Amino acid sequence: MQKAAVLTFTLMLNAGLFSTQAQAAGDAEAGATLFKRICGGCHQVGESARGSFGPQLNGIFGRPSGSTTDYQYSDAMKSAGIVWTRETLTAYLEAPKEVVPGTRMIFWGLSDPEKIENLLAYLQTFQPQ
Repeated sequence: MQKAAVLTFTLMLNAGLFSTQAQAAGDAEAGATLFKRICGGCHQVGESARGSFGPQLNGIFGRPSGSTTDYQYSDAMKSAGIVWTRETLTAYLEAPKEVVPGTRMIFWGLSDPEKIENLLAYLQTFQPQ
């Protein structure tokens, strides 16, 4: 009986941990909607994406800041020395001007962690395979 209780507890704990990880990964579909609403005016993603009012964001994860060739970055972004990861993008989306003082990005930041995770999940769909 005690073994069954321990097994049940272990299964419940694992299920809870895995569901938390899945939730933390974000919702790419919700991220797509959010991207169109708050990012799409300046940034593009997808097969025909190019730099416009802001740089294109295909393959953003693992890319050094200020490094695409089809966009004229600010000196601050070019010299920031950031490699975009989930952590650095999260910090940047929360407070762009704190992470890269002098950036030209006109965005005050996003305080909702769920929305940030959704945006990152959406951007992850545009990573090279």
